[in-house]
Amino acid sequence: MTQPDPTTVTATAAAADHPLRVWVIYGTRPEGIKVAPLVHVLERSPLFAPVAISTKQHREMLEQVNEVLDLHPALTDHLDVFQPGQGVNELLSKVIAGVDRLIVEAPEPPDCIVVQGDTTTAAGTAIAAFNRDVPLVHMEAGLRSWDIRSPFPEEANRRLISLVASLHLAPSERARHNLLEERIPADRVIVTGNTVIDALKYITAKDLPVTDPRLRALLDSGRPYILVTTHRRENWGEPLRHIGAALAALAAAHPEIDIFIPLHGNPMIHATLAPFIDSCENIIVTTPLSYPDFVHAMSRAHVILSDSGGVQEEAPTFGVPVLLLRETTERPSAVASGAVRLVGTDRDRIVAETEQLLTDSQAWARMAHASNPYGDGHAAELSAAALADLLTRTRSE
Repeated sequence: MTQPDPTTVTATAAAADHPLRVWVIYGTRPEGIKVAPLVHVLERSPLFAPVAISTKQHREMLEQVNEVLDLHPALTDHLDVFQPGQGVNELLSKVIAGVDRLIVEAPEPPDCIVVQGDTTTAAGTAIAAFNRDVPLVHMEAGLRSWDIRSPFPEEANRRLISLVASLHLAPSERARHNLLEERIPADRVIVTGNTVIDALKYITAKDLPVTDPRLRALLDSGRPYILVTTHRRENWGEPLRHIGAALAALAAAHPEIDIFIPLHGNPMIHATLAPFIDSCENIIVTTPLSYPDFVHAMSRAHVILSDSGGVQEEAPTFGVPVLLLRETTERPSAVASGAVRLVGTDRDRIVAETEQLLTDSQAWARMAHASNPYGDGHAAELSAAALADLLTRTRSE
């Protein structure tokens, strides 16, 4: 498969006997953010009849994303998989059964199903589609940490999806290389960039006001700040205590700088961090931010400390250095570009690496001015062109 030309998508419509029925299935906030640009492109093309379908894996946070990114998922009551306290296996089984039922009961079966990333929603959907012989398209394909337990269960999920996908939309050349090393046929791998850049442009153009009062007060103050996000399962326990100790040390050493933490909803995370951060006057803790507010927080930060996968992709767009609180990353392109530095969870190293960026303007500038390895904001158009090429060729076979 040659690199698709986005300008051919509309022209290809004439060759189709009916619009291509594309189901885009997602369930978490990061998935919603990244599939929205593709859904919008598909909706604008006469070639496609897209249907956005949500499993509601992240119910409340996903509703915010649907609203702000103009996603309107179809009503699928039996795919409401969220239940407090459920395990990964229970969630996975619900997704498989729910998607399977959708496929079986659909008046017109999908020509393909699109999933994004490495969530349980994506993995369960992939299994259901494969077992029903529905072509699967994987957005953000080819990410690898090479440690099956880290991140957990995402690394296992993404490898499983790669085994059954018909089309792999890779965000970078490194991701494409990973897939080719696993003997995925080269004509099934397309480098598109990452649609999160498309989503950032969409949100930024809306120029939405900040709604979180603590973030609004911080931005109005004009004080420099470090943005911190941490939620990874592999950092629970001792690693998270090390992170908390590092934040307390940085707060004490730099009273002129604020540390802003939109805290994850898991109460265990706050309970672990609280002994270290609750008494620090320049550490500001708030509830999880809406996506537009989080974009505001990222764009104005001086430095970001995070264990998030998405932040590694998003922050380079704004020229904000990221210190990654993980031992491995499935996004080495951001590290190779110089925009992200892998620092792990050792207290002393976190402090030392952050201190360097706070006190050495040249070190900060080198990271801030690094190139963005994830594209120019046209990943959704390239993805749609690849979909058109796959499905029209499939029909002719």
